[in-house]
Amino acid sequence: MAHIERFAPSPTGYLHLGHAFSALTAWKQAQTTGGTFLLRIEDTDRTRVRPEYEQAIYDDLHWLGLNWPSPVLRQSDNVESYQTALNFLNHSGLTYACECTRSVIKMAQSLPTYGPDGLVYPGTCRDKKLADTKDTAIRLNMAKAIELLGGGDGVNHLSFTDISDGNCEHFLNADRLLSECGDIVLARRDTGVAYHLAVVVDDAAQNVTHVTRGQDLFEATQIHRVLQALLGLPTPIYRHHRLILDENGKRLAKRDDSRAIRKYREDGLKPQDIREMVGLGDR
Repeated sequence: MAHIERFAPSPTGYLHLGHAFSALTAWKQAQTTGGTFLLRIEDTDRTRVRPEYEQAIYDDLHWLGLNWPSPVLRQSDNVESYQTALNFLNHSGLTYACECTRSVIKMAQSLPTYGPDGLVYPGTCRDKKLADTKDTAIRLNMAKAIELLGGGDGVNHLSFTDISDGNCEHFLNADRLLSECGDIVLARRDTGVAYHLAVVVDDAAQNVTHVTRGQDLFEATQIHRVLQALLGLPTPIYRHHRLILDENGKRLAKRDDSRAIRKYREDGLKPQDIREMVGLGDR
């Protein structure tokens, strides 16, 4: 089967070794199967994206020996598709406006719970029916979503396949969705569409068959599976790969410039050196 793989970075900083590992893994799988490797630019966070970061993405990936078809999908050019999906969920009675800030959400919980969307929302605005939604976030009412999908029995039959370690089928759990994910944000007041909604719409639009990304996003996949079911979108096969960690065992971040691909290039390293650093030297 020819894979359609994708690498979808945000131009909010320079790519680091973890990005290189993910992109190289996806690109290799596409090459091996005679498929296609797509680059997608997730640039909806207008407060943090920078043109120089986007250009560095192209430069770093070309330097690593990767190539992809043009034009590249940029999320800022695809806002209408996200709004269509959001309108569908809204008309289905599954969304509500939320005016709470992160600090308000944290203060509302004696023991804050964190999930794949950050702080699990306690539902403060769920029944407020705010009239003015211009400066609010839009959230998914997870309880109503579960009900629409057939309740606990229906949701618990939803699954996704992860091939990072064998070929495992993972089933969703309605109770975990409510307690560990809650009412996720679909659209943000400052950046427009939120990650979870945009990524499922984009993957479907680009006919992505395999999603390669870090193990830290494994829990988020259950959210994406719910949205795919609600929107009638196909579910790709997932590959949640190991994370590239620093010497203290922490996940690399874009602010860690010492491990930026750009820095290694400036220091005179070769693409093969990067492959060996992330454990892909024999590929």
